[in-house]
Amino acid sequence: MVLLAFLIFSYSITAETKKLLILGDSISAGYGIKESQNWVHLFNNSTDAKNMNLYMINSSVSGDTTIGGLSRISKDLKQYNPDYVLIELGGNDALRGYPLKKIKNNLIKIVDASLKAKAVPLIMQIKIPPNYGQRYVEVFENIYVEISNEKNIPLLTFLLENVALDQSLMQLDGIHPNEKAQPIIVEQIKMELSKIIK
Repeated sequence: MVLLAFLIFSYSITAETKKLLILGDSISAGYGIKESQNWVHLFNNSTDAKNMNLYMINSSVSGDTTIGGLSRISKDLKQYNPDYVLIELGGNDALRGYPLKKIKNNLIKIVDASLKAKAVPLIMQIKIPPNYGQRYVEVFENIYVEISNEKNIPLLTFLLENVALDQSLMQLDGIHPNEKAQPIIVEQIKMELSKIIK
């Protein structure tokens, strides 16, 4: 599906177009909503994308973990040759109580693979519900700050920062954003990427 979407839009991609690979989970994959409503699709079809000369390739998989992302990053880098890689992973690891050291190591390996392929990695802050224990939550969420500092790469705001606490913007499971939340996410992403991608 990712390749098909890429081919459909490839006619509008020029040599100057910057490609951003999204390595994410269900939040970016558009779980529970139509593909045409997903924030990635909305961004790619916006004037903002054209003005930024940016095209997003969505390689997000619902339920994916950092080990899943690590297992496919090399193939994605070779296939799409992106200029940037947005890493939006770790939430499912934390929800399953995976070891924090392993989560961080997997993310670092994804960052390193991107750098080796001469793609600029961008890491997204991930947040989890407080019921996993204050200590676990604090250490988990700080992983992203640490990696950003250690690797000197941009840290993007949590994708659901502006929608997670508004029930009208979330699906019934309280985890995934609904179709009304997608334009809000687009605006957040647009503002952050405009400061990074020149």
